[in-house]
Amino acid sequence: MQNLFQLNESVQPGPVEVLGRQFSSDQERRKYFLAELQVWLNDAEFRSSPGFPNARDEDILEMSDPPFYTACPNPWLRDFIEHGAHDQESGNDYLRQPMAVDVSVGKSDPLYQAHTYHTKVPHLAIVPSILHYTNPNDIILDAFSGSGMTGIAAQWCGCPSSEFKQSLEADWKKQGLKAPEWGSRRVLLSDLSPAATFISSNNNIPFDVHDFLDRSKEIFEKLSLDIGWMYETLHSDGQSIGQIEFTIWSELFSCEACSGEIVFTEAAMDEGKSRADKKLECPHCGALAKKETLDLAFEAFVDPASGQLNTKPKRVPTLISYKVGKQVYTKKPDSDDFEKIRKIAEMPLPPEMPLASLPDCQMIRVGRMKTTNTTAIHHMFLPRAAQTLTYLWREAEACRDKRTRLALRYYVEQAIWTMSVLNRYQPQGFKQVNKYLPGVFYVPSQICENSPTYSIGARSDRIARVFSKFTPRSGNAIVSTGDASNLAIPDESIDYIFTDPPFGENIYYADLNFLIESWHRVTTNAGPEAIIDRVRNKGVVEYQHLMHSCFSEYHRVLKSGRWITIVFSNSKAAVWNAIQVALQQVGFVVAEVTALDKKLGSFQQVTSPNVVKQDLVISAYKPDGELEKRLVQRGAAPESAWDFVQTHLRQLSVIKSKNGLLEFVLERDPRRVYDRMVAWFVRHDVPVPLSTEEFLDGLRNRFPQRDGMVFLSDQIPEYDKKRAQAAQAPQMELFVSDERSAIDWLTDFLRKRPSSYQEVHPEFTTQVGAGWKKHEAKPELSHLLDDNFLRFDSNGEVPSQIHSYLSTNFKDLRGLEKEDPRLKAKAKDRWFVPDPNKAKDLEQKRERSLLKEFETYKSATKRQLKESRLEVLRTGFRTAWAVKDYKTIIGIAEKLPDQTLQEDEKLLLWYDQALTRMEAND
Repeated sequence: MQNLFQLNESVQPGPVEVLGRQFSSDQERRKYFLAELQVWLNDAEFRSSPGFPNARDEDILEMSDPPFYTACPNPWLRDFIEHGAHDQESGNDYLRQPMAVDVSVGKSDPLYQAHTYHTKVPHLAIVPSILHYTNPNDIILDAFSGSGMTGIAAQWCGCPSSEFKQSLEADWKKQGLKAPEWGSRRVLLSDLSPAATFISSNNNIPFDVHDFLDRSKEIFEKLSLDIGWMYETLHSDGQSIGQIEFTIWSELFSCEACSGEIVFTEAAMDEGKSRADKKLECPHCGALAKKETLDLAFEAFVDPASGQLNTKPKRVPTLISYKVGKQVYTKKPDSDDFEKIRKIAEMPLPPEMPLASLPDCQMIRVGRMKTTNTTAIHHMFLPRAAQTLTYLWREAEACRDKRTRLALRYYVEQAIWTMSVLNRYQPQGFKQVNKYLPGVFYVPSQICENSPTYSIGARSDRIARVFSKFTPRSGNAIVSTGDASNLAIPDESIDYIFTDPPFGENIYYADLNFLIESWHRVTTNAGPEAIIDRVRNKGVVEYQHLMHSCFSEYHRVLKSGRWITIVFSNSKAAVWNAIQVALQQVGFVVAEVTALDKKLGSFQQVTSPNVVKQDLVISAYKPDGELEKRLVQRGAAPESAWDFVQTHLRQLSVIKSKNGLLEFVLERDPRRVYDRMVAWFVRHDVPVPLSTEEFLDGLRNRFPQRDGMVFLSDQIPEYDKKRAQAAQAPQMELFVSDERSAIDWLTDFLRKRPSSYQEVHPEFTTQVGAGWKKHEAKPELSHLLDDNFLRFDSNGEVPSQIHSYLSTNFKDLRGLEKEDPRLKAKAKDRWFVPDPNKAKDLEQKRERSLLKEFETYKSATKRQLKESRLEVLRTGFRTAWAVKDYKTIIGIAEKLPDQTLQEDEKLLLWYDQALTRMEAND
């Protein structure tokens, strides 16, 4: 008896066992679960599940292969988890530090390229994290799975290439890490998009590669016999027949001067040019004009979707690329070519061609989709491409074996984008396949209409080679289609989460996937899609709430003490803060944020949160439940804060290095540790028990520090050993963007070099530049110095901080006593960082000043708060929170510009939590 959860071979005939049930064959298994899925589909409550796709039952059943994949919420997720249960490390034994991810790895890997998708992290970039955070047979979750790269990575851990395995093990050994435990992991994949989950299922569920290859060859042989004539052209010798690879189609424009028609390609693209001219010359009157000022020429046609007259851009073929034997030639279309094109255009549209109108979305409201009147799926294909694609789709659907049929659809659908009018002609390109603009619908003025053989003819061989080498284990992956905020799985059942969610309005996934999904007749329910979308009235606030719901579900299902890795890619600080706040609100604690610049780089972004220039990877953990229990018992006591710090420091990286140099671990910065502690208390609705200076003072007394970073005592030997081997101490890079970061920069500067106002001013001015937050008032340097630092006025002995600097850097002052007049003269009017005892008094004085200014904000109008001080707002919000004065927080927040809140993680956290508490009290 085969067990599909342990079967190494990809596909084998004979008896199988699935989810505790035994079947005589895989066909019997499929028949049973399809019948069960039909029962589920008959349940109205099940059909109302969040994110349930728009589709008929028969189309969902046709697209699904239960229980491993359903094109709707998968009813067998819980069974998948329970039947794969195994002994786990106890929470006390499991301990991992953050693992960085290099998302540039593996983008040329054949498995990564097996099927395109809008965005994806290469599986080879995910593998190290899975090996680091999990053990073989652990369960990994990705509820924004896209094309399923997390699943591929999880299973690839069981069949790595020898080169990759040796390279990774050697790298880990060099870093002092123990060798990973190789072996396949089990994976639960989910996405809102049926197009995404269909790709994901084919990437992660085995199929008979030989049968797939045989059937794909048969389809193309049959296509050649039936409609191959559509792609034949007469060679220049007047006798040989060439096979068309692609045809260039050009739009026509109307001349402003004479109303004559201008063929774009002929006017803008002389032979040999790789780029179009900026101005077009009318062949009729010689007038010059920019393309943008000319009107498109349109022609009328009877739209088969409505039976009504409609208009479409006039297009003419201008160039044909074809093969005779192995030799490639080009030609201008001749009369036979035009006659063939006319004949094809008169053919009725095949019934398999989707006629659905595109959803109302940003991409069809503006730009080239609007100007070309491209409003439906069938508008996106020229007549020959429409005939060919429907033929391929029909033949794939005719395959009798269900699993092979799905694999053939997976193969054929890869021609849809590249055979559409979205495919641009790019003369400078090596191939004209997949030349559409990524991440958007854009109709070019020069369309490259590819033949099916040129588009995907060789792809079946590549797919067969890829999945002959990578053989997913049957039953090792389960795929669901639905909302990430509503996973029907038990609490604390997941060992690790790796996810790459949509970020802001980077990509309109639901709108883009409609093109492919229309062929499957199963489309995305865009209601719960977590994006920023003006058309659907989803702004940053709505996006944050949607992500909060998804992260809350992630937190629920992840085991205590386990990790989540989130790949982040967005240049807007508001989106970055929305993600961070949503994560912290649900109970995750961020342990590391790593910047990525195609190489693995040091993290610089967090100290300048108003600008996010690089891809980021967030590593966060779900604290052990014992920490929360102790918080409930102790409440707002200082011991609760130190308990959190003790737990948090244990989770942080002790060492980070690059090219042999130690890097500053930002999360070990004392102020960052304070921020994490505050967020933890706020999330649990417990007053923060310590002020900033009380916390920082206690931190210095309770925990050892090295190079500006805080450690546990038992972590110090490891750090000191690495530090002794390093050429220099790690440096924290500071970017001044607001008052707090300005104070931090001054602290760092004056700690190293106590200076007079005249010495500090030019250095400080260069730091406060273009990076300053738009709505943050710029305080005077003199005020910052007065409120946060001390100045030696020559009374009494020279402070130790100044004495140490002067005696080290000035030879004539070495060995002098602190009362020496020469030393005092040199030290006069120098600003310096106060010692901890005096710093506490200074902080209290500063806080009183900030709260006094905050009082003026209460009576200020919205116009008056167009520009404000973040430090005033942060202090005021924190103080109001401590006394549960949520109305004040909300009232002030409503007067502030949206960017002030959205671009500051701390304010956003206080505000969102205040709203939550107010709603709970109503």
